[in-house]
Amino acid sequence: MDHSAHTRLATTELTPAILEGATIYGADDHKVGTVSHLHGSGAAMQVVIDVGGFLGLGSKPVAVPLQHLEFMRDQGGSVHAVTSWTKDQLHNMPAHHH
Repeated sequence: MDHSAHTRLATTELTPAILEGATIYGADDHKVGTVSHLHGSGAAMQVVIDVGGFLGLGSKPVAVPLQHLEFMRDQGGSVHAVTSWTKDQLHNMPAHHH
């Protein structure tokens, strides 16, 4: 997917209402997970990503710093993000627990 034509989200758009459920694409441009929820605010915000699984079953939640994700909107208005991590790298991170 060519993300160069997609519109980057403004800081004011980085809210749970906009980001939750967004697809995350990894270094190889394959889907690596979806945003479950957000923790914190500002520079300390973490994005909890559900990695792996099928239809939400068997997925592993991992928390990553917001600055490691680039959120954008495609031409159809769908929000997604890209990261330099692969699905395996995310899956090998410690599980996030509430």
